[in-house]
Amino acid sequence: MSLLVVGLSHRSAPVSILERASLPADTQAKLLQDSLAAEPAAEATVLATCNRIELYADVDKFHAGVAELSTLLAQHSGVGLDELTPYLYVHYEDRAVHHLFSVACGLDSMVVGEGQILGQIKDALALGQDLHTAGRLLNDLFQQALRVGKRAHSETGIDRAGQSLVTFGLEQLAQDTGVESWARGKRALVIGAGSMSSLAAATLARAGVAEIVIANRTLARAERLAEILTEPGGALRGGSGGGAGVAARAAEMVAVGDELGRADIVVSCTGATGLVLTGDAIEAAVEGRDTAAGEALYLLDLAMPRDIDAAAHRIPGVRLVDIESLADASADAPMAADVDQVRSLVSDEVAAFGAAQRAAHITPTVVALRTMAADVVASEVARLEGRLPGLDDKQRAEITQTVRRVVDKLLHAPTVRVKQLASEPGGAGYADALRTLFDLDPQTVASVSRADLNDADVKNRGRV
Repeated sequence: MSLLVVGLSHRSAPVSILERASLPADTQAKLLQDSLAAEPAAEATVLATCNRIELYADVDKFHAGVAELSTLLAQHSGVGLDELTPYLYVHYEDRAVHHLFSVACGLDSMVVGEGQILGQIKDALALGQDLHTAGRLLNDLFQQALRVGKRAHSETGIDRAGQSLVTFGLEQLAQDTGVESWARGKRALVIGAGSMSSLAAATLARAGVAEIVIANRTLARAERLAEILTEPGGALRGGSGGGAGVAARAAEMVAVGDELGRADIVVSCTGATGLVLTGDAIEAAVEGRDTAAGEALYLLDLAMPRDIDAAAHRIPGVRLVDIESLADASADAPMAADVDQVRSLVSDEVAAFGAAQRAAHITPTVVALRTMAADVVASEVARLEGRLPGLDDKQRAEITQTVRRVVDKLLHAPTVRVKQLASEPGGAGYADALRTLFDLDPQTVASVSRADLNDADVKNRGRV
């Protein structure tokens, strides 16, 4: 295993850099294709969220891999390599596994313990599978990361350490007032109909807003989300219920300006590359409002790059919470004692994953050894038949079975023991020792590895 991750996140880079380096879906696909075309990478996938961009790859050379992946990230993000490099981090082999498992558990999130990252990891694996850039290693790694993340949320109290980014953002808007008391009776505009926007809409519905308007470039998706919200207990992604059946309707994006003037709360999370709400549009929306009587406009921008003009911070009667302000606020958020339990779980899972990968690494060599032994048995039995043509079928079968039992008994203890040894740290050399001691054909071992890889690819395709 030569797993390498090169990336940047809210922990390593300012929001301004993250915003510029964000990768649209088509760019992510091109990045993965170019990563495989580069010599050091055998497989790759990318985890791109509003506050992290990470490229995972199986590489045969560490330094060449770091250089190539860093260059590709710079090229596809549009941020120059010299400017991007100071914010990049690199993890290799077990440290890379530890990093992804920590991310999956929410330990590396802006809001510790949030669960949205699991869906994003699932999407990253699905992208690699669809493009055929994720092979056996990344399939195993990301599938296990999803299981570890689910374990953390089901077996520990990590959920108490933080909330989803949506809930945290709404709490920042509400300030010292509880979200439900603050939101009750207000009119909300949600721009976008993806997973984060759907979660925001469901959260606002449960908080008791009077109306939710969903605006989206694809009107049918906005209509579907509005329909779900109006259904009592309607299910949204991640199991979020629509609540008591809030009044909800869809709107086209061209109507956002008009809807903005009627809204009290706006949540925006789209994939747009430019501003969705300009400072002028926001200023026009609050004109004439009695801000002294509490008729303020509350804006929550969860997009990266940002949807809402940062100039809104300076407009009287407007309160804006965006990714940058959330990062500042989350730095002071208290950590729950359950975080230590999750860290222990991650360490155990990393050790188990490493042992499983090291043991799997020697399997093709063991299979090749047993194949060679079976060929020797078949050759010797054929030679014996030539020297003793008078053997009947029963005698021939008994001799063949006896020779096979002898070979199996001779190979059993060494192969079981070598698998055990290979699973331990530093055990990779045992495969080389077996190949050398038994003079195994490297092409035979390679063919077993390729067959195993193809089987794993077929088995894992569609599992997410």
